[in-house]
Amino acid sequence: APQTNFISQQAATNYAELYKSDSLTGGHIIILGDGNEAAALAALRAYPNGMQIGGGIRPDNAQRYLDAGASHVIVTSYIFDGTAQFSESRLLEMTEAVGRNRLVLDLSCRATAHGWSVAMNRWQTLTDLPVNAATIARLTPYCAELLIHAVDVEGKCNGMDEALLCRLAEWSHLPVTYAGGARSIEDLQRVQEITDGKVDVTIGSALDIFGGSGVSYADCVKFNARAE
Repeated sequence: APQTNFISQQAATNYAELYKSDSLTGGHIIILGDGNEAAALAALRAYPNGMQIGGGIRPDNAQRYLDAGASHVIVTSYIFDGTAQFSESRLLEMTEAVGRNRLVLDLSCRATAHGWSVAMNRWQTLTDLPVNAATIARLTPYCAELLIHAVDVEGKCNGMDEALLCRLAEWSHLPVTYAGGARSIEDLQRVQEITDGKVDVTIGSALDIFGGSGVSYADCVKFNARAE
């Protein structure tokens, strides 16, 4: 079952303003469950065009978040039907609603006997969509970026899925962000090395501003400045 690693005492706007002050773009705001949409919208307004938003995004509500200041909307569940089967028609509907350049597809995945497959519904439901070169090529015309959490290592601070990272660098011609298991500045450098700088990485649970002890936010900002 899902576990809560950290609950911040700060408002979402505090984080948005922090990222804005350090010129960090492309951060993710994810709406998990009911009762937090107002906080998400406030964070978007605090850093216009600086952050992406996901969590229950559909063609009929996506524009509201873009109007509030989101640079992109992030979508997973909507592109699958009620039986967790991929629906290209639903993806097309989503792309037509917001435009390819404002859409990020979240292909967060679990390892399987044959590679990796996308997981939806807070990563509890395995879909029929594999994460491989063919899938990424198929989805590329519909979106601007890919976001991929390695679900099996996410939030554990026990190391990254380096095999997945290498494949993403090989398969994707779109900007792609990986999340899962990164826990130190050395991990950030490792991603740069094994992907030849083609994959961005996020640090969550290990970060001091999210209750972690593996790496400081200030050091990540410095690393990011050097990488650019």
